[in-house]
Amino acid sequence: MRGILFDGEAALVADGLGVTDLEPDQVRVRIGAAGVCHSDVSVINGTFGSMFPPPFVMGHEGAGKVLSVGSDVATVDAGDHVVIATIDNCGRCSVCATGHPTLCQTSKLGAAIAKRNETGEEPGPGDLPAYFTYRGERVLGFANTGVFAEEVVVSQGQVVAIDKRVPFASACLIGCGVLTGTGAVFNRAKVYRGHSVAVIGVGGIGLNVIQAARIAGATKIIAVDNNPAKEDFARQFGATHFVDSGRDPAVASVQGISPGGVDFSVECVGHTALMQEAVEMLRPGGNMVILGVAGMETEMTIAPFKLYQDKSIMGCRYGSSRPAFDIPALVDLYLDGRLLLDELVSATYDLTEFDKAFDDLEAGKLARGVLDLS
Repeated sequence: MRGILFDGEAALVADGLGVTDLEPDQVRVRIGAAGVCHSDVSVINGTFGSMFPPPFVMGHEGAGKVLSVGSDVATVDAGDHVVIATIDNCGRCSVCATGHPTLCQTSKLGAAIAKRNETGEEPGPGDLPAYFTYRGERVLGFANTGVFAEEVVVSQGQVVAIDKRVPFASACLIGCGVLTGTGAVFNRAKVYRGHSVAVIGVGGIGLNVIQAARIAGATKIIAVDNNPAKEDFARQFGATHFVDSGRDPAVASVQGISPGGVDFSVECVGHTALMQEAVEMLRPGGNMVILGVAGMETEMTIAPFKLYQDKSIMGCRYGSSRPAFDIPALVDLYLDGRLLLDELVSATYDLTEFDKAFDDLEAGKLARGVLDLS
């Protein structure tokens, strides 16, 4: 089968990929569509460090049809349409049992991340799940998935069955961008009706923060971006105001719209200067959520007095999501017309056009680009 393999120097379309035989708790999925996310670029340019040693199959935002299931799988059946989540979780440890599966350290990926955070050691052979084969060797899938391939093998904890009325091109976006952006609002910030929210960065993640804030009932949703062409997108998804930060000072502009500052600010770019501005936008008691991924060694400096008056900085991995609950809920919102998914798909590409998809993403032309593998 075909897939996009990063060999340490370049990403290329590789023929001759395979997948490993199913273990009892695994699922084999024929990928229908895969979203192109900035994280797919970050893993090539080194932003994520060497967490995923090459060669590995790229892609992490996917949806498809179940081909077969292992003997212990009870959550999906062959023929089901599924969204694939990047996180695996045991479902039994204390963090899983209390509704925080993104913090699970029992799975291979979770244990490897915990080890690196504690010791600084990068994963070694055997530390990460490798369910692809290439030229006689087992290779990794990026972010526990590798959905830029025609088929994948993943843990049953990573697949959630969805209504077949959702097109794969729209459904695949739930697996990362939608879960991350909406989860930051629903799960981490817990935005409530009447709140004010500033969203820095109107890309695929920021648009989902914006629409989640709209669904939650926020009354002022201020989109901030240095590309004025993003304003139409932002307003389509629910922004009530737009600040062109390439022309106007972001902090002063936001405070002019929401006197005293906003209840929540969400940084979706991964730049520390923007994270600092996001703190300064807050009212007393406000919370800043970090969604953007900065470089692994990047540090942010902030004066402690800026956090007085009960201001908080909140980290947020993968929208603090609970895939088994959140994915069906998001599908229901989509079918009800409240969550925009089709509108996120700016363009579709063949697998061989992934270079153009990456270029369009970096040029800011897309809400989301999608690789069509159907």
